[in-house]
Amino acid sequence: MKSITDIPADFKNTAAIFVALGDEHRQRILLAFEKGEKLNILQIVSTTILSRTAVTHHLKVLHQSGVLSSEKVGKEVYFWINKEVVTEALQRVLDYIKNET
Repeated sequence: MKSITDIPADFKNTAAIFVALGDEHRQRILLAFEKGEKLNILQIVSTTILSRTAVTHHLKVLHQSGVLSSEKVGKEVYFWINKEVVTEALQRVLDYIKNET
């Protein structure tokens, strides 16, 4: 068994992504997006039973982890899934499991 004291640099953001993806409400928010779709807060709120405040909190967690990207257009902020960040994080974990275990 090898000792792990430091998380490898290429796993740096992986924990935040898994925390963001680990919540069922955030999973439901992600499932509201169709392929290539950009949604604003009101559109996301309309797909859930959560309050706008709760959705805003979950969007913040998803955005800070890199799972969601955003763009402000006028007064609206639009969100979309950052497929590249999520795919790379999951691929790093899969590669580690394939090569190290």
